[in-house]
Amino acid sequence: MSWNSTKITGFSDHGFIILANVRNNNGKGRIQLINVTDQKKVDTVIEEITDYVLNKEITSEEAFTTAQYVLMDTLGCGILALNYPECTKLLGPIVPGTMVPGGTRVPGTSYVLDPVQGAFNIGAMIRWLDYNDTWLAAEWGHPSDNLGGILAVADYLSQERIRKGQEPLTVQDVLEAMIKAHEIQGVLALENSLNRVGLDHVLYVKIATTAVVTKLLGGGREEINNALSNAWIDNSSLRTYRHAPNTGSRKSWAAGDATSRGVRLAMMAMKGEMGYPSALSAEGWGFQDVLFNHQTLTLARPLDSYVMENVLFKVSYPAEFHAQTAAEAAVQLHPDVSNRLDEIDKITITTHESAIRIIDKKGPLNNPADRDHCIQYITAIGLLKGNITAEDYEDEAASDSRIDALREKMVVTENKQYSKDYLDPDKRSIANAVQVHFQDGTSTENVEYQYPLGHRFRRKEAFPKIEQKLSANLATQYTVKQRRKVEEVGFDYAKLTGMSINDFMELFIP
Repeated sequence: MSWNSTKITGFSDHGFIILANVRNNNGKGRIQLINVTDQKKVDTVIEEITDYVLNKEITSEEAFTTAQYVLMDTLGCGILALNYPECTKLLGPIVPGTMVPGGTRVPGTSYVLDPVQGAFNIGAMIRWLDYNDTWLAAEWGHPSDNLGGILAVADYLSQERIRKGQEPLTVQDVLEAMIKAHEIQGVLALENSLNRVGLDHVLYVKIATTAVVTKLLGGGREEINNALSNAWIDNSSLRTYRHAPNTGSRKSWAAGDATSRGVRLAMMAMKGEMGYPSALSAEGWGFQDVLFNHQTLTLARPLDSYVMENVLFKVSYPAEFHAQTAAEAAVQLHPDVSNRLDEIDKITITTHESAIRIIDKKGPLNNPADRDHCIQYITAIGLLKGNITAEDYEDEAASDSRIDALREKMVVTENKQYSKDYLDPDKRSIANAVQVHFQDGTSTENVEYQYPLGHRFRRKEAFPKIEQKLSANLATQYTVKQRRKVEEVGFDYAKLTGMSINDFMELFIP
């Protein structure tokens, strides 16, 4: 008599493969467990992320307050993006006209979608203008990108719970999920550089979204481990679309794609889809050997609330974050140079190594995605206008010949101390300095900013401006009455955190 397996369902908490529907030649079935504890121990990084999501209580008041502002700021960035046809053409259902009863509502639109497509829509909106929060480390990224998946699932789940007579999720639940997603993405980024092996940072969005969304859906250790292993095996986007000569609009929807994939994998795990315990470490076939240059992934610090507490807000300018302090310096110098443009001999930008590697660009810039990631372009706009807006990256604005004339005169150099302080966990500076030199031998002051507005060290200064930013963004789509209703709730912590997610989402339906 021989036995034939028809289905492997997954790994239990005790290291067994569960074989269901195992039938003999006579058609009789049974369930069989195969002990693979020694050979199939779950990778440490996966286990640590799962333990954190399941068991860690977040007690930091600073983290929750910061998360409140991240939530409102991020949604405001998404609402502003609805003014751009290149963004809105990607939104909506896969099949035009499809509406999912009880599905995810997409803020600022009439779309009601399944949670996976809803996560893509919200994620693409959030990321489109490069105006949401930022995390800088060995790998950089935008942890609020995870809100696409978190909010999509939370809205769907809350409506489902109400239909069953259960309590819906609250905004407090979403803030906790955001803190944990920020922490997972950000701590992975501290020492594990994807960009140095050519991979894009949105992989960490997929990992973080997968973990917290599986928990929101009711998953336990087995489901979260399984979902996470599939997220690592899923591969990663290349950084091709972030660099010349291929810089393009995919960088604006890549995170939406990643967070939606996290939702998809979480929902599959909740249906019992199996996982792969050594997804990272399998010799020759795991993520580390195939895609990470045989390096071992590590978590540089215990997972808590460090990332949310230290996350960077883009308060003033929609520009790649390594250039934020250069933008501030250029805007400050505007009055001193705006009437002397023809007299400029040289412009020096002193910066840190990461900025040079990512956004130091010479030659033609082909589209908005190229321009908002060029430190010279951003600095030129600041010097010329005394302000920087999203419209300054569009083709019409870029046709101003003075921009490239100024770029030609720019010299970018590294300050080693800036590079050191950038990686210092107690400083996390993003320093830049700008100085303009004139043909007569005179020069402006060398304007230096170590910490941009939006840094943890400048929170009190930034929060009122984040509120102003939200108000301006909402005003592009909503009536005064609706905008004020959102603002009244959004910055009242007690009102906001006690609100159900389904009621919160309704604030944003036009």
